[in-house]
Amino acid sequence: MREFSPLCDPLPDAVGVGYKPQHFADILDAPGPVKWVEIHAENYMGQGGRPIAQLRALAEKFAVSVHGVGLSIGGAGPLDPTHLARLKHLIDWVKPASFSEHLAWSTHGGTFLNDRLPLPYTAATLQTVADHIDHVQSLLGRQMLLENPSSYLAFDTSTYSETDFLAELVKRTECGLLLDVNNVFISATNLGYTPHSYIDAYPLAAVGELHVGGHALDQDDHGAPLLIDSHGDAPSAEVWDLLAHTLQKTGPKPLLVEWDNDVPDWNVLRAQADVAALALDQVATK
Repeated sequence: MREFSPLCDPLPDAVGVGYKPQHFADILDAPGPVKWVEIHAENYMGQGGRPIAQLRALAEKFAVSVHGVGLSIGGAGPLDPTHLARLKHLIDWVKPASFSEHLAWSTHGGTFLNDRLPLPYTAATLQTVADHIDHVQSLLGRQMLLENPSSYLAFDTSTYSETDFLAELVKRTECGLLLDVNNVFISATNLGYTPHSYIDAYPLAAVGELHVGGHALDQDDHGAPLLIDSHGDAPSAEVWDLLAHTLQKTGPKPLLVEWDNDVPDWNVLRAQADVAALALDQVATK
């Protein structure tokens, strides 16, 4: 059993929000049920300025989760040492309650593609991702959580289901998992399976954090529904229902409300945090 050195207390089983600078004063003055905040690592890799000053102030009041978006944990080549060094510097001074990344790749031939792209779930990919997770966890001296992707296609070459692939990564690396419920609903709709069956097959014992967020509705070339992971709206009723199903299985967990695009005023985001808090309260009292 691998042991990681805890850098601070874990995230509380309470509501968090993705922090946006325009909410700085409001979230300090009227946080409502919000007990923790998530930041994107790449926005705080500079040496100073207003972002770092605001993060220091937030960290005095809230638990902090650092969420990476550019590590390219599923990339075929080695991880970028410069990016890793900056990430380690950030982790060392923030000492976040949680660090997470995406099951995806975003680099090729030294070029960053500014998107998180899907992986075939094969033995070779499994080994590559596991090696990268081991590298990151060893460098940071702590466990990382891996987030399930939102999918728009499936690979014919895959030999694992996504849930089995994630379970095997947990077994090999002792990483944790970030279960994004909105991503599950998106993938299930786009690929034609039942989201509840995905949750039922998921390695829930490894979940350290839950996410909900909004998506956009489009159509594919055949007129079938196509959901886009936009993070630009409130979670849909179907996503809240799927969260309730998930919480019945996991019990209370740290729960993030994501809203990264078309960011609303604080009172709108706080209202969604109230809905998330109610979902946690309902499962905690049963």
